Amino acid sequence: MTAQQAAEAVAESPQRLVPNGSHGSGATLVRAGLAPVVCAAALIALLSAWVATGGAGTVSRVTIKVGQAAITLPSSSAPDRAAMYLTITNLGAPDTLLSVRSPEGGRVIFVRHSGSAAGPGVVLRQLSIPDHATVSLSPFGSDIVLQNPGSLTVGGSVPLTLTFRHGGRVTIYATITPPGTP
Repeated sequence: MTAQQAAEAVAESPQRLVPNGSHGSGATLVRAGLAPVVCAAALIALLSAWVATGGAGTVSRVTIKVGQAAITLPSSSAPDRAAMYLTITNLGAPDTLLSVRSPEGGRVIFVRHSGSAAGPGVVLRQLSIPDHATVSLSPFGSDIVLQNPGSLTVGGSVPLTLTFRHGGRVTIYATITPPGTP
């Protein structure tokens, strides 16, 4: 058989090239499309399980506003500590203040006083911010203390970066005030 005769034979009867006498067009398409469909279904199942177990995070929106920020100059009785006054308003779900950073000092700590700023207070690891509430931080309750502050000048300002568990980072500028004043 010559090449021309073979080509004519194929053109006349294409069914001879498909095994078992089937034409194959529908079955071949189904087989070709089956693997992507199975993979897509498996991926959707895995992603659904990930979302259902909380792996995708939460969809609750947390809105944090920080205002009335002030840092007092250290007093003569505590020259290595500058108290911070802040008002934190949480317009969403409960959150936690995890840390405060400032380029103007060393370590920033959270302190809870029991009614008097004169006492040493209890150092806290974090501060809870209830849902739909405003928390005022001052030396007469829970407050933030900047230890070993750098050079502070009354009337100046200090940048503070507050990190919340759900609300992310909020950067504000706190005004520097004389000792004992908010």
